[in-house]
Amino acid sequence: MADYEGVEDTSFNVDDVSTIIRESIEQSIGQSSYQHSKVNQWTSNVVEQCLKRLTSLGKPFKYIVNCVMLQKNGAGLHTASSCYWDNSTDGSCTVRWDNKTMYVVVSVFGLAI
Repeated sequence: MADYEGVEDTSFNVDDVSTIIRESIEQSIGQSSYQHSKVNQWTSNVVEQCLKRLTSLGKPFKYIVNCVMLQKNGAGLHTASSCYWDNSTDGSCTVRWDNKTMYVVVSVFGLAI
């Protein structure tokens, strides 16, 4: 049983990462209306908050965090990613969040050290 717990402690947990992403977005943006002048600060805050919370988990990962913010105005956004890695240790999580005026898409990639 101890071996299983050790594996769990060092795994990329998508549920935990998803929660961190959502809470970081809520904390940084909340229900603010889209303002072009604040996008740079908001995206920086979301990325920094995610990285801070991910590293505080103390897991043996290098993290990559990407944040895209888009005003809701009828425009389309298509995005894709592809990774060549070890599926048994590495992982990714993408969360799409929105409010009345914007979409936010955050992707986190965790690469085992």
